[in-house]
Amino acid sequence: MKAFILCNGEIPPLYLFKKNVTQADLIIAADGGAYHANELGITANYIIGDLDSYTPSGDEASQIIKDPDQETNDLEKALNLALKKSAKHAIVVGATGRRLDHTLKNLSVLLQFHPKFETLFFLDRYCTIQLVDSPFSQNIEPGTSVSLFPISGSVEGITTRGLQYPLTNGVLRNGVQDGSSNKTVKKSVEIEFKKGDLLLLINHKPSE
Repeated sequence: MKAFILCNGEIPPLYLFKKNVTQADLIIAADGGAYHANELGITANYIIGDLDSYTPSGDEASQIIKDPDQETNDLEKALNLALKKSAKHAIVVGATGRRLDHTLKNLSVLLQFHPKFETLFFLDRYCTIQLVDSPFSQNIEPGTSVSLFPISGSVEGITTRGLQYPLTNGVLRNGVQDGSSNKTVKKSVEIEFKKGDLLLLINHKPSE
């Protein structure tokens, strides 16, 4: 089962939004993400959160779940609901942009929930964001801008293939060296590393 989750940040262009929401079996709006759903004419199966950003009208076709727990944010609540409904795959929009503190928190949530889903992606205006396990391989169109980021501080023993600036048993460390603004030179991109949590950002092509 595929879940599509709307948060209250910036959403991607409409064509990217529609492409992914039409493939979803379950649509969840995380609190203020319900306003995005309304604006786009999307009916979420559920609206969940502490409802500090969204005020129900009483006319919603969606099931509303008010969860006042302050130990979890709205994205955590939505992802937990997706798991409860047996979703194995999830795409999240609106998790980035606007407030930087919210973006950073949601990236922490991505790290937290990564092991619980078979696939879990953030999609925004600029890129697709995911955590990758080692070994990792994916076909990505040559000439695509990609970035590698050690989200937990460092990634050790990293080797990459298919990138313009490859690494061989290297180390990515915050404040020292990261892997931002690289580019694919082959269709197949391969990444291996020995230790750490690696964030992969695949930027949308300018023509898109």
